Amino acid sequence: MVTLKINDKEATVPEGTNIIEAAKSIGIEIPHYCYHPDLCITGNCRMCLVELKNVPKLQTACSTVVSNGMEVCTDTPVVQEAVRGVLEFTLINHPIDCPICDQAGECGLQTYYMKYGLYPSRFKLEDKVHKPKVVDIGPIMLDAERCILCTRCVRFCEEIDHSNEMVIFNRGDRSEVGTYQNKKLTSKYAWNLIDICPVGALTSKDFRFKCRVWYLKEGPSICPGCSTGCNIFVHFKEKNVYRLKPRFNPECNGRWMCDEGRITYKQVNAETRIMSPLVQENGEWHEIGWNDAIERVSFRLKEIIKSHGPESVAGIGSAQSTNEANFLFKRLIREVIGSNHVDFRIEPDVKGYKDDFLINEDKNPNTRGAADMGLVSSVPGLDVKGMVNAIEQGKLKALYIMGNDLFQSDIDESLLDRAFKKLDFLVAQFPNRNRTTEYASIILPSSTFAEIDGTWTNFKGRVQRLYKVIESLGNSKADWEILQDIIKGFGISLNYKSSEEVFCDIAKSVTLYKDLDYAKIGETGIQY
Repeated sequence: MVTLKINDKEATVPEGTNIIEAAKSIGIEIPHYCYHPDLCITGNCRMCLVELKNVPKLQTACSTVVSNGMEVCTDTPVVQEAVRGVLEFTLINHPIDCPICDQAGECGLQTYYMKYGLYPSRFKLEDKVHKPKVVDIGPIMLDAERCILCTRCVRFCEEIDHSNEMVIFNRGDRSEVGTYQNKKLTSKYAWNLIDICPVGALTSKDFRFKCRVWYLKEGPSICPGCSTGCNIFVHFKEKNVYRLKPRFNPECNGRWMCDEGRITYKQVNAETRIMSPLVQENGEWHEIGWNDAIERVSFRLKEIIKSHGPESVAGIGSAQSTNEANFLFKRLIREVIGSNHVDFRIEPDVKGYKDDFLINEDKNPNTRGAADMGLVSSVPGLDVKGMVNAIEQGKLKALYIMGNDLFQSDIDESLLDRAFKKLDFLVAQFPNRNRTTEYASIILPSSTFAEIDGTWTNFKGRVQRLYKVIESLGNSKADWEILQDIIKGFGISLNYKSSEEVFCDIAKSVTLYKDLDYAKIGETGIQY
């Protein structure tokens, strides 16, 4: 460890730490543009100049490694004047189009000008250098005039995703960032360039002009896009989710996430959202209340069990659902109904893409967790394909599906059509309409990942928290709440008041989760 002083405050940091990170550790901000903790250091923006005792010239804090006894000043008149000068130079050719820039409110130029600048402009009649604006480069719009040539995007493409798609062209004040011959970006991590761009040079085509960032709030969650379980922030306004951004977790996704994961927010506000319980009668859908819906499900399942036995009922859980939901789903099918036919595993109709960075071919966030909760068929129970065949043969009379659209699997669609039409009763518990819900006798609307508390377990066995960021849309409910009510409909007393209480029972009965609780899992998860 190394001990030094920054603005007369003592800091002790690991050997090899630079001054920016050392200052950050004791709550001192050093302005910077080009520096990023996950990228190589170039020292080209010159914003992070600091004064060192017994060193005649100002030094860049990003490239200067701390040493024992070092004394650093970040707020002397000399440093302040240098920072203002660099900021003025950076703004010489920058367009003053803040009112129409999506980065307004998150812009490093705005922030630092208000904090360290506030100087009167010396521009009178001089014309600024003009560069390409509104350039479509795939998922991103490029505005080269706004670029301050920090080279973060170039370094990301070289060092992180290895695409080498962003480069700097020309020299001097004609230098500009772009892609070769304005080709579209093919990287599956392109939106990370927007996150690391300190200005409005790179903006998202998906988020562009949708909402001013100062109207947005954020809450922590987990990406539902694949089994990697990237930590994210959900950015929302009221009940509308506008975007997802990566949340730093060194044990999972670092500071990054893929583009595919970013658009999973669209399921929350999709036109296909189911707002209230629906019952199908004579080919038409009717809204009903929750009490009526729970009564109908419990009554019909008990009727079928009485007439045909518990093995005439099957349940298909979901790797999209939380551990808490799958735990109660297994309890409903195996213990309450008494059927051995419970599973969740389906093969997707299209094999998922995988790379050696973050993207996993398993597009479900909780496959490992669902298996841990016991949703894996064993003899004499049927797996999913066995259930479909048994339904088609008339051996199963009722099916309860939670969050698994079988038409997205490799099961033959004509077989599914025949099987579903033969069922006496099909319960579909989903947040959004899909092809499976079209065959349902009753639909129970569940909440999405942004509307619930709970846990997912990623493919490495890392248990991570989901947080309720917004209120559930319409009358939808968390899966575990719906299942608790169904179980109560069978006369069994349950009184879970939160998903945390359900997890406490998981910790008691599932060996791998022994002694775990929400506090131990924390915001970054825990590896079992």
